[in-house]
Amino acid sequence: MKVDNRVAVVTGGGAGIGAALAVKLAHAGARVVVADLDSGAAAAVAEAINRASSGAAVSAGADVSATVDIQQLIRLAENEFGPVDLYFANAGITGSTGLDVSETDWDRSLDVNLRAHIRAAQLLVPGWIERGQGYFVSTSSAAGLLTQLGSATYSVTKHAAVGFAEWLNITYGDKGIRVSCLCPMGVNTKLLYSGSKSGDPLGDLATRAVTAAGDVLEPTVVADTVLEAIDDERFLILPHPEVLDMYRQKAADYDRWLRGMRRYQRSLLGDPR
Repeated sequence: MKVDNRVAVVTGGGAGIGAALAVKLAHAGARVVVADLDSGAAAAVAEAINRASSGAAVSAGADVSATVDIQQLIRLAENEFGPVDLYFANAGITGSTGLDVSETDWDRSLDVNLRAHIRAAQLLVPGWIERGQGYFVSTSSAAGLLTQLGSATYSVTKHAAVGFAEWLNITYGDKGIRVSCLCPMGVNTKLLYSGSKSGDPLGDLATRAVTAAGDVLEPTVVADTVLEAIDDERFLILPHPEVLDMYRQKAADYDRWLRGMRRYQRSLLGDPR
């Protein structure tokens, strides 16, 4: 799909990958709704786009775990620009670490990292089927293909996001609906370093595991990769190509891969075993 003159909604658009996506989309001629829980950050991104880009942008504060907020984003896009062509389910949270995680923390991670995608698709896909086209981009993580040391909530919900994107692609791909799933490793965002600043040993483990596994990319590099994938209508978006090799190794010998991950965890924790 060409993004020129398309209408896009980007959640988590106030910073990081979301902000970079919004800017790149607008630069390519799209009209963008920049949404973020931090309405001020979203407004700043939209204002920068309108000053510098050939596209156009509006902003909104939104909690994408709430269906009503997603409905309002879609309505804003329709009122300002027209029907939504592309939806970027990009907002995410790191969640809690360890096994002793409260039901509330699990629910929050599930709501933001998974159910927000499901709710957006429920609102958009019927209309896209009628129009014969639409594009859903799910931001997961390499953790959704591999795992995340330290955080079960992040690992499990990102796996589920990949699974939902796969299901959407299979179920509606023959009806004009395109689906891509973004699975980067380390990206230079506040989210990446939040674990090391939390004072939580498992949070620090999560950050160090990602930063030690490969290059930490800038959000603009990731956004460029996403737009290339959309142009190709490619499902799996891997800004870190080595993730595919890791995924193949996992599938080829699951037990060996699990032993390797335990060994990697021990090395990060300074365990001499």
